[in-house]
Amino acid sequence: MGIIVIVTIIGTLVGGLVGYGIFRYVLKGKYQQMMRTAEKEAEVLKEKKMLEVKEKFLNKKSELEKEAQARNQHFQQTENKLKQREITINQRQEEQNRRKSELDNQQNRIDNEKKLLQIKHEELEKMQLQERAKLEELSGLSAEEAKQRLVEAMKDEAKTDAQSYINEIMDEAKLNANAQARKIVIQTIQRVATETAIENSVSVFHIDNDEVKGRIIGREGRNIRALEAATGVEIVVDDTPEAIVISAFDPIRREVCRLALHQLVTDGRIHPARIEEVVQKVKKQLENEVIEIGKRTTIDLGIHGLHPELVRIVGKMKYRSSYGQNLLQHARETANLCAVMASELGLNPKKAKRAGLLHDIGKVPDEESELPHALYGAKLAEKYKEKPDICNAIAAHHDECEMNTLLAPIVQICDAISGARPGARREIVEAYIKRLNDLEAIAMSYPGVTKTYAIQAGRELRVIVGADKMDDASTEALSGEIANKIQNEMTYPGQVKITVIRETRSVAYAK
Repeated sequence: MGIIVIVTIIGTLVGGLVGYGIFRYVLKGKYQQMMRTAEKEAEVLKEKKMLEVKEKFLNKKSELEKEAQARNQHFQQTENKLKQREITINQRQEEQNRRKSELDNQQNRIDNEKKLLQIKHEELEKMQLQERAKLEELSGLSAEEAKQRLVEAMKDEAKTDAQSYINEIMDEAKLNANAQARKIVIQTIQRVATETAIENSVSVFHIDNDEVKGRIIGREGRNIRALEAATGVEIVVDDTPEAIVISAFDPIRREVCRLALHQLVTDGRIHPARIEEVVQKVKKQLENEVIEIGKRTTIDLGIHGLHPELVRIVGKMKYRSSYGQNLLQHARETANLCAVMASELGLNPKKAKRAGLLHDIGKVPDEESELPHALYGAKLAEKYKEKPDICNAIAAHHDECEMNTLLAPIVQICDAISGARPGARREIVEAYIKRLNDLEAIAMSYPGVTKTYAIQAGRELRVIVGADKMDDASTEALSGEIANKIQNEMTYPGQVKITVIRETRSVAYAK
């Protein structure tokens, strides 16, 4: 029994030792296998990393080479530009040297020619002195004595010619004595008196109560500004009870503003959009009224067959003045005088009356003209098929062309009679209106300007420009240019303020 136990123990020990040996052998084999596997993987990883490093190195090298190449190209281009610039500079230097040499040569030639000219001038003076001495020796007179005798001879000749001319004029005057006497008789014909010269530059619009003034002014003054911009007048709202003053040198503008105010106050709706709408309607109404005035005038004077455009121009005369004299009244007066004179001279009174009515139509043009009003009026009359003798009478009534018929001097004399009678005209107002018209014309001569208004008795000029034709910077420059032109070309008291207005409007319709 003990032996079995011992054998069992010994067998167990031997088996354990053998198993430990086998286990150690197997473990060592796995360890070696794992080491080999790890070494292989490390080798592969090392090769991979080496390849990546090499690739990055090659990429970096390529980038550096490209950058170096680009820099070299840039340097090469810069060097080429510098060489080209150097060549250009050298060429310019050569050109300047060449020009300088030419200028020096020209200067030398000019100096030489000046010297030669001086020498020739001195020689000429010597020759003149010699010739004068010879002449004095031959004539036995000095130069001053000869000059005095020549002057005396010329005086005698001039006196003879002048006496002959005077005699011719006297003979001609005697031959034309009858014609001159007839003209004197014509000028003594009784004058046709109408209203005296009363030319106002303001109109007064009466209102029922002072509450209406606030509505006309509007919030922050926007209504009154819109009305002034639409009509081109200056509206004065002060402490005067139940009255608003409309100031403008143009009677048509004042009338448009007065009628527009009347409609706005009657209607009660006063705002900028409504103001513009009413002003446009009033302008059309006034145009129709002008035509009606022209028709009534031609009917009253018994003049028939006028072109409709000439009838409209005659109607416009009501809203114009000539040196303070109402132009339509002046034309009617001239027409009646022409009819009387033509009858006295045995001429056609109807034709004379027609020429007298139309003689100043050039003063109310629809567009400005550089021609004098007499020539421009004749051009209009010819355009609208008036007869040649009437056109000549219109053109010649200020002696700006030759008179071809007896109708022309009659119109000229009657025009002078109507304007020369006591109280007919006033010079100051006409000069004032002309100055305001010149202000507006100067501003309208610039491109982009749509409207111009002279206000504040000519102390301010408002210029409205198109927003699509001019920007804000250009408006500032425009105001300065207009101010300089007015300062250089016009004479006026005090100073003139130029206000350039540029606004943008956007309109849409809801349907």
